[in-house]
Amino acid sequence: MSKFQFRLESLLRIRESARDQCHAQLAESRRAEEELRIQLERSRMERQRLQQDCRKAAGPGELDVDWLAEAHRYALSLLDRETELLRQMQIVAEEIDRRREALLQADRKVHVLEKLREHRLENHRREQERQDAKHLDEVALLGVGR
Repeated sequence: MSKFQFRLESLLRIRESARDQCHAQLAESRRAEEELRIQLERSRMERQRLQQDCRKAAGPGELDVDWLAEAHRYALSLLDRETELLRQMQIVAEEIDRRREALLQADRKVHVLEKLREHRLENHRREQERQDAKHLDEVALLGVGR
């Protein structure tokens, strides 16, 4: 029985490698998105804490206007940071979509070659069985002729 050899095996390996690279890039983008989300949440929590501190400071007693002005400037800087983080998250979300599409295309290319390999392997098996049957028929005919 001859051994099956898929002539496009090296191309299949290249495409699998490309698919794996696309998968890794998608995972990297998702990690970046998660990091931005964490930073955004921290900034929002910090701004909420600052607002609570400002409410407490504005209560009865002496009012520290300098501290309130500084807190207000800090709150504005936090809002600017959150706006920038949201912009970055939008960019990363678009990149995730592009990378997800690239992964799907790479996966399709691998799948096409895998199907081709399966088809050719099945053809090889059928041809091998046909040759084996032919060989057995010849041996049987030789045995009957004796």
